Amino acid sequence: MSAPTVAPSTTAAHPAPPGPEAGLRRPDGLAKLTGAARYTGDLPLEGSAVGTLVCATVPRADRAVVHADEARAADGVVAVLTAADMPRLHPSPLLGTTVMPLQDERVRYEGQPVALVLAESVEQARYAASLVRVSYEGLRAATGFDDAEDAVESAPSMSPTDEERGEVEAGLAAARHRVTRTYTTADRHHSPIEPSVTHARWDGDTLTLYDSVQGISLARTALAEMLGIDAGQIRVVCPYIGGGFGCKGYVWPHQYLTAAAARVVGRGVRLPLTRAQMFTSCGHQPTTRQTVTLGADAEGRLTAVEHHSVNAASRDDEYGEDATAASGWMYATPALRLRRRIRHTDRAHPTPMRAPHEGPGMFALESALDELAHEAGIDPVELRLRNEPDREPLTGRPFSSREQRACLLRGAELFGWRERDPRTGSMRDGDELVGWGMAAATMDTYRSASTARVRHTADGRTVVETGTQEIGTGQPGVIATIVSEVLGVPPATVEVRIGDTRLPAAAMTAGSSATGSVGSAVHAAATEVRDRLAAGATEAEATGSWAPQEGSDGLGRHPEVAIHTYGAVFAEVRVDALLGTVRVRRVTGVYSAGRIINPLTARSQMTGGIIWGLGQALLEDSRFDARHGRFRSKNLAGYAVPVNADVPDIDVSFVDEVDHHASALGSKGIGELGAVGVSAAVANAVFHATGVRVRDLPIGVPDLLPGLAPAAH
Repeated sequence: MSAPTVAPSTTAAHPAPPGPEAGLRRPDGLAKLTGAARYTGDLPLEGSAVGTLVCATVPRADRAVVHADEARAADGVVAVLTAADMPRLHPSPLLGTTVMPLQDERVRYEGQPVALVLAESVEQARYAASLVRVSYEGLRAATGFDDAEDAVESAPSMSPTDEERGEVEAGLAAARHRVTRTYTTADRHHSPIEPSVTHARWDGDTLTLYDSVQGISLARTALAEMLGIDAGQIRVVCPYIGGGFGCKGYVWPHQYLTAAAARVVGRGVRLPLTRAQMFTSCGHQPTTRQTVTLGADAEGRLTAVEHHSVNAASRDDEYGEDATAASGWMYATPALRLRRRIRHTDRAHPTPMRAPHEGPGMFALESALDELAHEAGIDPVELRLRNEPDREPLTGRPFSSREQRACLLRGAELFGWRERDPRTGSMRDGDELVGWGMAAATMDTYRSASTARVRHTADGRTVVETGTQEIGTGQPGVIATIVSEVLGVPPATVEVRIGDTRLPAAAMTAGSSATGSVGSAVHAAATEVRDRLAAGATEAEATGSWAPQEGSDGLGRHPEVAIHTYGAVFAEVRVDALLGTVRVRRVTGVYSAGRIINPLTARSQMTGGIIWGLGQALLEDSRFDARHGRFRSKNLAGYAVPVNADVPDIDVSFVDEVDHHASALGSKGIGELGAVGVSAAVANAVFHATGVRVRDLPIGVPDLLPGLAPAAH
């Protein structure tokens, strides 16, 4: 197997230096660490009732009959609301699912709310909910993703489903090397440390909603449409979010049911979800099945790429996990065919989850590239270098910037890739088989219109106001850094006010879009304030705005250039030769993501993303019971996520890059990029260690033990 072409990168990488000079520490960090930060569930009730959902225990029924007399008679109960008690609501395209519980008596998925119990305390509400009895009529369901007769397959309407360029059959026929493999990823859940909670209060026709949500403006718009009132009559406040990862992006039933229930009973209502309800009430990442076919010539240059994907979704909605998307821009090829499908079953509806689309999709593509490299006898890094495109292969558009080559070369250098023995099973440390694997990473770039207001007073105070929200990514620190650079003031003197729809409207915190979108608006406002101060004003205030270029699509993608982020991930695993257990020893990630505004929080984001990818690779697997139409373990005892003991040494760095096509700041998004490519790098390392190729995530002992048994003995 030929050695990789590893040389010093011409694009510098800057590893994290120690101390404060690495970037601005989180302004809200002290409040969060000391408990002074009050999340939605911490806000005082002030006479509000507490709600608990009663959820369906079957996946489908024509009618759910709720028997609630005993519950209504329980101590402290304010009301037990069913479909008969709730006002009729209007659907909104901003909902996470079009299934609107408590609007009729039908059941569309296990876990769907069929009643809402309100009481004076959470304990009373949950006890009363246990007294509610539900009977079901007209039971029928089709829940099995793997059973072709049990599911209906369709093409998603929200994105292109079949994309093709060049002659794929001819490219495959001309190939010297060819691989066709099928890969699967598991159902996964967002599992934020803070379960969703909503608190609604009405003052006449005006609604105030305290919510744990990734988009306060989006939530206000959706609720206005559903309730049939003007958006100006709704205020949404989000003080802090204890993690979201996508499940708090759209508006879900618990949010609008809280608002509607508060109007029905004439008092405030707080509705917290239980951990079990989080598994079915606000989306999940759906299982996927992907088939990748690669053809290459004798030198490993691709002659054709074909990538087909299908994901599970609910019966009544569609969510297309666009797992094939990155295959359209990652590697040079004269022939390309992408195909996406949805398989509908009677289960709760999926939603975007940290690294949607590219997260599952790059596992398949990068695993297939590794299999091609092994078959062709070419080093995996070298294979990717030989297939670097000059333009986006699917569309022919030029790249706004692309430092993927620098990521590959620098990552290989930092990891010590030259020392790798390419033979499978050749590296060993006692009873442990040692494997080194790598994969590329990439994410699309989404952008949204945003506004911000900056005020600098004569006494030296600077205040920034923008209607975005902090979900744990360090957004206030990024905003303070931008204003500090423009105005030349210390970051500590910049007060950042966010999380309220009374502030200038800004982008939701999702799709790795907040820094570029909101940050560009903040930069515009701060620049105008600076100019006024330079002209002699003693104080100044300005509102700035930013929006994607004219002609951009609904997700803010540029009409003329291809804007993406990139990276290279290298992993070392240790596999117990007797037990088949896998431990990741170290991970190196080098990323190309535009200008890095705050290196300290940026590295934190990438480190968290890598840990997220380790969960996808080795732990997270929500088994679905097709007989009963439910996830088997709706808790963190049966659904494993990484803990400290699972986290290896992680080295993160960035290449220097500025991309003004992406944003006024030259920055791109990073929040999801870190989670991409990790699972493929781990799986490729496991193959290098053991010679066993695992194509189904997560990787477990049963996948490895049969192949290890002969060697171990």
